[in-house]
Amino acid sequence: MTRTQRRAAATRKAVVDAAREIIVSEGPAALTLEAVAERADVAVQTIYNRVGGRSALLTSVAELAMEENRAYMDAAYEAEGTSEERLLLAANAYVRFARERPHEFRILVDPPNDPETLDRIAALIEEQNAKLADVLRDAVAEGTTRTDLEPEQISTVLWATMNGLLALAWRADRLQTDADGLDGLLATYVGTITDGLRRRAEP
Repeated sequence: MTRTQRRAAATRKAVVDAAREIIVSEGPAALTLEAVAERADVAVQTIYNRVGGRSALLTSVAELAMEENRAYMDAAYEAEGTSEERLLLAANAYVRFARERPHEFRILVDPPNDPETLDRIAALIEEQNAKLADVLRDAVAEGTTRTDLEPEQISTVLWATMNGLLALAWRADRLQTDADGLDGLLATYVGTITDGLRRRAEP
């Protein structure tokens, strides 16, 4: 890599880092090219040259968020224990990520309406859901999980339902749920789904 290429890469990283800092501290609504330019100490045109417009910035931050989410989830999937224990660890890791990085999590749940962004985030989510499906297959092989369920479908159901529950925290109406209320709902959901997945003893 030439000096010019290294300088361009460093500028791009500074721009994306600035965008991420704004989103983490103030939320996606605060992300403007002018705010990023000021924080990164570059011209607005430099942002266009190195990254692109606002959608491109959101995409870059979303990719970083997905990498962070992957770190949370992979630690659960790779942990010692039974498949059911790893599924519970994965659920806890997903909730922890949503709470520790709420603005980044929200981008993943409700990405910007840009075709490239949507395709990229969908691909990353599919990759993670495939890992969840693999754990479900392990549970079937262990004889602890029902064999009539399709792992890919169950992984999608688990992912989508968790997103729906966690999204209650940012509703603007009276259906908004505080942390304690959400804990109760999540515990009910995890308990119900875990019991529903278990293989029943033959009569």
